Amino acid sequence: MADVATLELTPPSAFAFLAGQFNMLYVFGLGEVAISLSGDPADESRVVHTVRAVGAVSRAITRFRRNDVIGVRGPYGSYWPVAESEGSDIVIVAGGLGLAPLRPVIYRVLAHREHYGRVAVLYGARGPAEILYRRELEAWRRLDVDITVTVDHAAADWCGNVGVVPALLPRVPVDPDHTVAMVCGPEIMMRFTVDALRQRGVTMDRIFVSMERNMKCAIGLCGHCQFGPAFVCRDGPVFRYDRIAPFFSIREI
Repeated sequence: MADVATLELTPPSAFAFLAGQFNMLYVFGLGEVAISLSGDPADESRVVHTVRAVGAVSRAITRFRRNDVIGVRGPYGSYWPVAESEGSDIVIVAGGLGLAPLRPVIYRVLAHREHYGRVAVLYGARGPAEILYRRELEAWRRLDVDITVTVDHAAADWCGNVGVVPALLPRVPVDPDHTVAMVCGPEIMMRFTVDALRQRGVTMDRIFVSMERNMKCAIGLCGHCQFGPAFVCRDGPVFRYDRIAPFFSIREI
């Protein structure tokens, strides 16, 4: 995509993080933005972020070139329960750029594939040109992972699925007592995905969502990311669904 770039940063020392956490990226003279980590948690020699140009800072980041310097502070935030979900089936549902924060989960699961049951990745994009990590999606198909991709709109030359990503869930075998679901994308997509998972019998304590939105300071001081009684940057961005269910569908929050 023309407005999306993946940056591989070289840290001065080993950089450790957990899947789901984020960094604050600072462009000198412009400001900083909160961006989820999208690399392999096992590789401490690189710091990877996939960024969409939506504001002055993120536009500048997508224009970075080799040897440019950027400020980084982090990692911050909660994480996906990857280690805690060993022994379970994993359903990963991503919409648009929401695949980036879930990419570290896939790396971690594949590195320990024998510790998990069935693994399904459902991914939706606006169109074929907006699909992220195309080569990796194809490679993951060959590694005992059920990959299903859909797009909202497509021309006649698209041979894949067309439709919203929650509509893919009926195709996935789900044992509700042994399934952990991890969901990230636009909030309306996550609401419908959670509803679809609940209809399949998956309980709220086995559904996790990322509410990474409007984060500014990363330490819960500015108030931009307040979500009911929680602050997304301090208490999230990954939440177990039963902890935020009362606020999740309230549009004003």
